[in-house]
Formats: sequence, structure tokens, C-alpha cells
Amino acid sequence: MNPVLYLAQRGTAFILALAVTFHLATIIFAVRTNLTAGEILGRTHGNKGFLAFYLLFVVAAAIHAPIGLRSVLREWAKWRGRSLDIAMLAFSALLLCLGVRAALAVYLA
Repeated sequence: MNPVLYLAQRGTAFILALAVTFHLATIIFAVRTNLTAGEILGRTHGNKGFLAFYLLFVVAAAIHAPIGLRSVLREWAKWRGRSLDIAMLAFSALLLCLGVRAALAVYLA
């Protein structure tokens, strides 16, 4: 694996580990306190901290997942070359667009 991709994968793994932990803790808190979807949206609507957190989460996932998938496809499918890199860039862009759209939908709800 390319050293830059290796470092990007490991760096985003660290960010994702923290983000997933926080996200799951938030879900557990919401469930244990019987928050409704409306109450959750009421707390997240317009909250710049939540928006920044979830945008960081989305960017980390959009970088991390395609790098891992690229490695799997290279090993299992023997797919190599420019077409694989372009496909993974497209996949990353798709994850980024969908994730940002979801984060903004919660923020702007």
C-alpha cells in the first residue's frame, strides 16, 4: 500500500474510533432517557458543534472506507490500475455527498 494511503487509513481509523464511540454513547443516552426523534432533532437543529462533529465523521469515513475497499478489491478481485483508483474516488465522493447531505438535514431540520 502507498505510504500516504496507509497514513490516511490509520489516521482516519483513529478519528472514526473516537467518533463511533461518541455516536454510540449518544444513542445509548437517547434510548435510556426515552428521547423521541422530535426531541433529538430539537437538540441537534442549529447546533454547530453537532454539525462539526458529524461533518468530521463523514469526511473520515469517506476517506477511510474507499482505501480499505481498494485494498480488498486489489487482493480478491485482482483489480488494479487507474480504473480502480477512479472507482474509489467516485465511491469516496458519493459517501461524502450523502454524508454531508444527511448531516445538513439534521442541522437544518
